[in-house]
Amino acid sequence: MPSSTAPASAAPSSIDDPVIRAERAHLAASRAALRTMREETLALKAQGGTAWSTGVLNLALQARAAALLDHPDVPLFFGRLDYSATLPSEYRGERYYVGRRHVHDAVGDPMVIDWRAPVSVAFYRASAKDPYGLALRRRFGFSGGELTAYEDEPLDGTAAAAAAPGTAASSGSRILTAEIERPRVGPMRDIVATIQPEQDEIVRADLTESVCVQGAPGTGKTAVGLHRVAFLLYTHRERLKRGGALVVGPNRQFLKYIEQVLPALGEVDVAQATVEELVSKSFAQRFTVRGTDSAETARIKGDARMAEVLHRALWSSLCAPTEALVVPRGVRKWRVPANELQEHIDAIRERNVRYAAGRAMLAQRIAHAVLTRMEAAGESPDDRVQDAVARSRPVKLLVDQLWPAVDPIKLLFALLSSAQRLAEAADGLLGDEEQALICWERAGGKVPRTPGAARWTPADAVLLDELADQLDRVHSLAHVVLDEAQDLSPMQCRAVGRRCATGSATVLGDVAQATTAWAAGSWEETLRHLGKPEAVREELTQGFRVPRQVIEYAARLLPYAAPQLAPPTSVRQAAGALDLLAVADVPEATVKAAASALEREGSIGIIAADASIDVLAKTLTENGIGHEVLGADDDASDGRVSDGGAPDGDIADDGASSGAESGADESPLEQTATAPRISLVPASLAKGLEYDQVIVAEPADIVEAEYAEMLGLRRLYVVLTRAVSALTVLHARPLPPQLAEG
Repeated sequence: MPSSTAPASAAPSSIDDPVIRAERAHLAASRAALRTMREETLALKAQGGTAWSTGVLNLALQARAAALLDHPDVPLFFGRLDYSATLPSEYRGERYYVGRRHVHDAVGDPMVIDWRAPVSVAFYRASAKDPYGLALRRRFGFSGGELTAYEDEPLDGTAAAAAAPGTAASSGSRILTAEIERPRVGPMRDIVATIQPEQDEIVRADLTESVCVQGAPGTGKTAVGLHRVAFLLYTHRERLKRGGALVVGPNRQFLKYIEQVLPALGEVDVAQATVEELVSKSFAQRFTVRGTDSAETARIKGDARMAEVLHRALWSSLCAPTEALVVPRGVRKWRVPANELQEHIDAIRERNVRYAAGRAMLAQRIAHAVLTRMEAAGESPDDRVQDAVARSRPVKLLVDQLWPAVDPIKLLFALLSSAQRLAEAADGLLGDEEQALICWERAGGKVPRTPGAARWTPADAVLLDELADQLDRVHSLAHVVLDEAQDLSPMQCRAVGRRCATGSATVLGDVAQATTAWAAGSWEETLRHLGKPEAVREELTQGFRVPRQVIEYAARLLPYAAPQLAPPTSVRQAAGALDLLAVADVPEATVKAAASALEREGSIGIIAADASIDVLAKTLTENGIGHEVLGADDDASDGRVSDGGAPDGDIADDGASSGAESGADESPLEQTATAPRISLVPASLAKGLEYDQVIVAEPADIVEAEYAEMLGLRRLYVVLTRAVSALTVLHARPLPPQLAEG
C-alpha cells in the first residue's frame, strides 16, 4: 500500500503516477456504473394496478433517477478507507471508496460507499489514537471533476500521525486545507469531504433527538443541518418519507442558494420554506401581507402571551344555553334541559381539545343524550340513529348557537379592530400601553372596514397561524431543520414547533447574531417555545472562513452582546487581514479604500448604517466607482435580502459574491460577468453575507441605529464577521468602547 503523498494544494500530480492512474480508472468505472444504474431506473415502467398506483410508482422511479444523476464537476468520491487485516473491526481487510452516494457494479458489489453508511464513520473520526480499525485513510484532490492528487494517512502505527486529530488545521492534510479554502462559485455545495469530527457527531445524531447547534460565524452550522437531513433520510427513509422533512430558512433567497446541497447528495424530496410561507400557506387566497409593524409593535405581537390572548378571544365565542333542546323524532319529541347541555360543554372543555374538534364532539354528545332517552323509553336505536340526530336541524342550530364556527381571519380582524374586545382578551396579560400598540382603534389611525382592507403585517400572519392551530391541529412532520433560529419571536417559534410537534428538530443559529427586537432571547426560551426543551445543545466555536485576526477583533463585542457564549476561534490566518483607520471624512475614505480593494482579486462589500447608504452611493458614483446597492429595489428588512445579496446563514464568498454558510466548505452567490465587484450593503442586510474584502464605514453609526444598544452591538458583530480575507474599518467618530483592547 503506497504511503507517498501527491501534492494537494500545488500543481496536479503527474499522469504517469501509477497511483493517480489507478484511482482515475476507478473513478471512470464508478461514473460508468452510476450511469448504468440511472439508465436501468429510467427503463423501468410501472405496469398493472390502478391508474393512481401506477402513477405513484412512476413518480417514485423518476425521483430515483433524479437522485442518480451524476454531476461531472463534483467528485463522485473523495476518500478511501483501507481497513487493517489485523486491527479489530467488522470490516477487517476491506477497502472502500467514500463518496456522495452509493454506486455498485453489474453484480452488486460496491464501487463507492455512501458517506452516511456506518462503514464511512471512520473517514471522519479515525485518528492515530483511535484508528477505527483502519490501516490507512486516503484523501483525494480534484480539479473540477478530475482526480489530480492523493494523500495517505497511515493509522495502524506504521507511521507517526502528522498532528493531533480534530481540526483541519491540525490534521496536517494539505488536501483538506485546500478543499476548505477552495474558491467558491455558485450556489452552496455540500461539505461531505471536509466534515470535522465534532460536526459528524451532530450530523449522525438519531432521529429521535432534537439538536440545537449554537455556531459562531463560519463554523458550518447550516451545512451541518442540511447534512443531518441527508443522513436521516438515509437511515430512516421510510419514516421520513411518510412523515415528511422540512428545511425552514430566513428568506426565499437563502433557500434558493442551499437548494442544490441535498440533490447533490441524492436527496430530492425535502421541502423548503420560510416562516412567512409556512404561516401564510393555508390563507394565501384570503390573507395578504401588505404592511409593516414598528419594532415595539412586532415585539408585542411576537410575545408568547399573545397565544393566551388569542385563546381567550377564540373560546369567548362559546355561549351558555338558556333553554332546553327539543328534538322531534317520529311521533315523539325528546328534550335535553339547558343545565345538561352546559354539562356537556364543560366536559368537552375539560378535555382541552381543539375548538373545531370540540364543536364536532358537542353535536355527538347531544345526540347521544337523546339516544339514552330513547333507550330508556324502550326503543333500540343504533349508531346510525345517533349520527342522524347529530345532523338534525335542531341540533345543528343549537350547536351553531352555543359553539359557533369561527373564521380565524375574521376573529383576528375583530380582535385588532376593537379596543374593548382586545381588552377583554388581554386582561391581566398585556398592559394598556401594549394593547394600544397593537390595537388599530386605539392607535388613532383609520380602522379598516373589512379584513380585506386591512394592512396585515408578517406578525399578524403568525397570529393567524396560531389561531388556525387552536381551531384545528396543524399536521406534524417527522423532522424540521430551522436555520437562523436566534432571530425568531416566541410566536414564530411556536409556529415552527407545531410542524414538528410529534417529530424532531435541528435548530441552528448564533445568539450573538440575534438582531431583531422580537427575538426570544436565549436558546432555553427558543427551545421551550418550539416545544423542544429537551433538545441536545451543541456549540461550534471553530470557524473555517473568517480570518483569525478578524474573528478575534469582532469577539471583543461578545462580553457585551452575548456574554454566555465562548469566544470563537478560527483555523485561518491571513496576513494584513485587519486594518483600523481613523479618518477625517468617511465617504472620501471609503472611495480610497474601495479603489485600493479593486486592485486585489475578489468581491468587495462596503457595509454601513442604513441611513448612510445614499451618501456613500452618491460619493462612489461621483468618483466613477461602479457598485450595486443591496435592497435598492426592495422593501427588505431585517432577515431579508435582495439585489444579489446572499441570504442569512453565514454566507461565504471567495471572489464572486456571497453564498451560504457551510462551515468547512462555504459557497458564494453567483455573479454575472458584468456585475460590479463592489456591493454597498445596508447593515440591516449584512447578516449571512460574506465578501473577500469588507469595508465597514463608521461602526458607531451602526450601533446607534438599532432599537437597543445590545442589538446594535450584535449588529456590529455581524458586520465585522463578513470578511473572508480582509477587513478595513473606517471611522471619523470614536469606535464603540466595547471594541477597545481589554
